[in-house]
Amino acid sequence: MKEIVGKVFSIAKDNPPVPGCTISKSIYDGKNYITYFSMAPETDISAEMSPYHKLILVAKGSLEVYGMDDWQRNLSAGESILTRTDEPVGIRTAEGTVYTEILVQKEDIMNNVIKAGEVFQMADLIPYQEGKIINMDVVHNDKMKFVVMSFDKGTGLSEHAAPGEALIFALDGEAIIGYEGKEHPIKAGENFHFAKGGLHSVKAAEKFKMALLLTLE
Repeated sequence: MKEIVGKVFSIAKDNPPVPGCTISKSIYDGKNYITYFSMAPETDISAEMSPYHKLILVAKGSLEVYGMDDWQRNLSAGESILTRTDEPVGIRTAEGTVYTEILVQKEDIMNNVIKAGEVFQMADLIPYQEGKIINMDVVHNDKMKFVVMSFDKGTGLSEHAAPGEALIFALDGEAIIGYEGKEHPIKAGENFHFAKGGLHSVKAAEKFKMALLLTLE
C-alpha cells in the first residue's frame, strides 16, 4: 500500500478537497483496488456502469450515491454502502466529502448482512460483549480480507505479525496500537498501516471497534 507505515494518521485530514475539484489517490492496485477520493462542495462523479461493486467508507462530510429512475442514497461520515453492479452509479456532494473506495469483485465472498445498495454503519455490524473480542468477516477472497472487530475495555490481541499489509479504520472508542516496540494511541476516525511482517498488537483502552483491511498480494 502507498501509505505511511507505523504511525497514526487520518484519511480525512490528510486528503483535503481542493475547491471545485475531485481528487483521487490510489493506495493499492491489486485485484481489490483501494482509492481515496476528495470531492469539493458541489462536485459530481458522473454515473457509470461497473462489473464490480464499490465498497464506500465515508470519512468526512457527506455524499449522495445515485443511479437510474431517481434512485439515490445519502451517506454521512461513518456510513458505508456497497454499490450495485451492472447499472449506472454516480456520486455527488453538496458540502464536500472524503471517502475510501474498495473494489469488490462479484466472485468475492460477501457477508449476507451487507445488502448492495443499502447504507449501513460499519461500527453497528457487531456489538460489544463483556470481556470478549468479536470479529466479523465483511468480505474476503484469497488475496484480501476486510474484517470488523469489537474489543471490550482491557481486551486485546497479543503481538503478532500479519502475512500481508493491513490498514486499520478506528470506528469507535480508543485503543493502543503496539507496532515494532512502540505504542500508538488511536481513536475513532483515525487510521494505522501495518507493513507485511510488522510486529503489532492491539489493546482496548476503552471499548473499541475497528475495521481491518488485509491485503495479501
